[in-house]
Amino acid sequence: MAITKVWIEEGCIVCNACEAECPDVFHVTDTSCNINGSVRKDGVDSENRDEMSELNDDIQSSLADSIIAAAAGCPVEVIKYDQA
Repeated sequence: MAITKVWIEEGCIVCNACEAECPDVFHVTDTSCNINGSVRKDGVDSENRDEMSELNDDIQSSLADSIIAAAAGCPVEVIKYDQA
């Protein structure tokens, strides 16, 4: 299984659970959570809600389980993803 895209919907409470689970992908800021540009095809650090950039090919499978665990552990369920 591969995760092709991951993004943060509105409503993040900056609890840091996602970054604790998968710091390669998630970075919690003062106001929300960003998807690290280093794992995205567009290289941009943002919530990826507007851009909907795909993850780099090597990340899609290697971090899929961690991304899914982070989404499952999000207390406000704002982590969304597409899987192939």
